Amino acid sequence: MPVQVFGRKDSRDTQKALRFFKERRVPVNFVDLAVKPIAPTELRRFASRTTSRDLLDENARAFHEDGLAYMRLGDDEIFDRLLADQRLIRLPLVRMGNGIAIGVDEKAWKEVLAAR
Repeated sequence: MPVQVFGRKDSRDTQKALRFFKERRVPVNFVDLAVKPIAPTELRRFASRTTSRDLLDENARAFHEDGLAYMRLGDDEIFDRLLADQRLIRLPLVRMGNGIAIGVDEKAWKEVLAAR
């Protein structure tokens, strides 16, 4: 079963994830979010394992442009914002079977590979 990576080609963090798996000769199914937005059910799959706040990229330009740093939002509101503006998603999202990893997290990537 290949590893599925959600990200954008112009994202340095996504490039790190793709390079990590390529160096280990792991087949990767890459989904470019700039071309095809993530489906709500797929995003909910990640949010159900963690919280929507974990999926929110607080360093993203869109986060500051929207003024989200000054708002108190619940998980459902954050999830709705992530679907509306996918530039707010912390990339990359890595999934293989039941294992997931959010952002650049080599330790979690190694755990995903170990579960293979």
